[in-house]
Amino acid sequence: QVQLVESGGGLVQAGGSLRLSCAASGSIFSIDTMGWYRQAPGKQREWVATITSGGSTNYADSVSGRFPISRDNAKNTVYLMMNSLKPEDTAVYYCKAGLVYGTNYWGKGTLVTVSS
Repeated sequence: QVQLVESGGGLVQAGGSLRLSCAASGSIFSIDTMGWYRQAPGKQREWVATITSGGSTNYADSVSGRFPISRDNAKNTVYLMMNSLKPEDTAVYYCKAGLVYGTNYWGKGTLVTVSS
């Protein structure tokens, strides 16, 4: 079992920045990849960024260059630094942990609202 708790969401003006955190606990040694997803009102959940245990990263085109993902293995925490925020980035942001044997765990999400 892995527990994930996101934090750092809030209200920000367009062009501003926020840093999301996702703290993992439980069977953390089984975690391979960690990632961020988001779900805007009335839309399906979409992938944002992923980081592997080795530090390799991948990004959705919509956030590439703006939302660097990072990982602090000592703190069992993954971060999403969101820069140059746009109103279309408004969504609930979810953290996901992918275990080495295929199981996925999700956090409950944190709301990011970007005002124009």
